[in-house]
Amino acid sequence: MFFRQRAAENATLSYFFGCAGIGKAVAVDVVAGDEDWFVAEAEKAGVTIAHVIDTHVHADHYSGGAELARRVGAPYCLHESNRGRVSFDFTPLLDGQRLEAGNVLVDVLHTPGHTPDSVCLLVRDLRRGDEPWFVITGDTLFVGAVGRPDLAGREREMAAQLHDSLHRKLLTLPADLEIYPGHQAGSACGAGLSGKPASTIGFEKRFNPMLALSREAFIEALIAGIPPQPQDMAGIVEANLRGVAPELAHA
Repeated sequence: MFFRQRAAENATLSYFFGCAGIGKAVAVDVVAGDEDWFVAEAEKAGVTIAHVIDTHVHADHYSGGAELARRVGAPYCLHESNRGRVSFDFTPLLDGQRLEAGNVLVDVLHTPGHTPDSVCLLVRDLRRGDEPWFVITGDTLFVGAVGRPDLAGREREMAAQLHDSLHRKLLTLPADLEIYPGHQAGSACGAGLSGKPASTIGFEKRFNPMLALSREAFIEALIAGIPPQPQDMAGIVEANLRGVAPELAHA
């Protein structure tokens, strides 16, 4: 397996990984304007982009996922709950679904809380065995923090869902499993994010202060610590729901 983590604008972390032997790759959380980078990385690695995935409809930056998918002829994937919400065709992701990119397998975990459509991606490399290698956690779990719950406008309900997603889906994974989040320090998508770009499940269980709280204490602490909403959030979300490039969004 090859693996690339890209630090983009707004402290966003994007991912490009796949199977060099069979020549298939996956692009995750592409930021608008970075499409050329993914195309160039695919050419350098000698791979075809088989799947373009957004872990949720983003509210802090314009997504380049739909545009990259159009350019390379790959399916653009979002959680199935976005049916009827977005104004373009996409490939729906279901909880427990498995995607293939050569020897690389991606299992979809639906983890609502930050947004209703949030997913995490559990990745395996069959050349190493059947055990998962890492999990891309989107805006569900960060290094030292968790995602904000208010973007859907039901912060108490979403905070409860986020607690359940963390404890039922992510924290049951092996302690030594690497996590790669959707943001690092400087993002408006959570409070108290570390500048570290990666961690492990075990490290977060031990040192992430939000993960040691009871369900009710977690909900109260998360609601009390909500940062200001991202600038131009409504416009960014609307553009991402239409799948347009940023220059079109501002036209």
